Amino acid sequence: MKEVGIIGAGTMGHGIAQCFAVKGWSVRLYDLKPEILNTAIDRIRANLRVFIEAGLINLETAEATPDRVTLCDTLPLAAQGPELIIETISEELDLKRRLFTELEGLVGPQTILCTNTSAISISAISRDLKRPERVLGTHFWNPPHVLPCVEIIKSQYTSNEVFEKIVAIVAAIDKEPIRVLKDVPGFLGNRMQHALQREAMNIVDQGIATPEEVDRVVKFSFGLRLALMGPLERADLGGLDTTFRVQKYLLPYLCKEIEPSPLLKQKVADGHLGSKTGRGYYPWPPEKTAQTIKKRDRLLLELIKLIREV
Repeated sequence: MKEVGIIGAGTMGHGIAQCFAVKGWSVRLYDLKPEILNTAIDRIRANLRVFIEAGLINLETAEATPDRVTLCDTLPLAAQGPELIIETISEELDLKRRLFTELEGLVGPQTILCTNTSAISISAISRDLKRPERVLGTHFWNPPHVLPCVEIIKSQYTSNEVFEKIVAIVAAIDKEPIRVLKDVPGFLGNRMQHALQREAMNIVDQGIATPEEVDRVVKFSFGLRLALMGPLERADLGGLDTTFRVQKYLLPYLCKEIEPSPLLKQKVADGHLGSKTGRGYYPWPPEKTAQTIKKRDRLLLELIKLIREV
């Protein structure tokens, strides 16, 4: 298996295409919107320049990678042939279910179907298919061409053989496959990430600190440590008796809301959606957004390189 079809060429799709192409895979890339599909190769080339600057790939690899990506203007062209399909379309359950029903009629009996959803139940996506046992989640983290983590989510239908095959493929393209054995909302990473965001937004809502101070305390304290050890490793090193005492005192004071933050709700209602609209918790002029993304990717690559060397 050395060919993959990727459905959706947006933020995640073109980055996932790069992950496979840079490792020698042939990629068929499809998007419903020509304006997104036709810019995918240029975006991949721009991403590769950052890898060259970080010394992670050579010029020969960077030049060969885009040539392995074939842009497809129809779904059958992308889906008929590869024995692995990865869907990266919008996070809408009905939309994904319709796509997978269509894909099932296009692909061969051995083709594995993956969804890149970050939170939607894999079982809900696949439950009405004729062969749901070959469907599973492959949640690449954004930016997918930079971050190593890929959560491999097993639905209530996914076969062990398909599950382990995808774990092996993800490892072979130099990613970190994380086995998620139960299909729960948010899987692993997003459950923890949004628990942190809920507390951070609640702190701002209560006027305890500004967004700038909330972000700084993360970046210059436990955020640095999280790059080297997970929360359970840290608990062990700090002493579980200490963790127990702190949690017994602190947990009653933490945010327990089951609705989004009032300030977040207001910002969305006002159209202040973050960098995509130029304003969120911070102002985001276009030049700042471009510089921030480039700096983020470069520093992440350097950090990942350092961690793997250690």
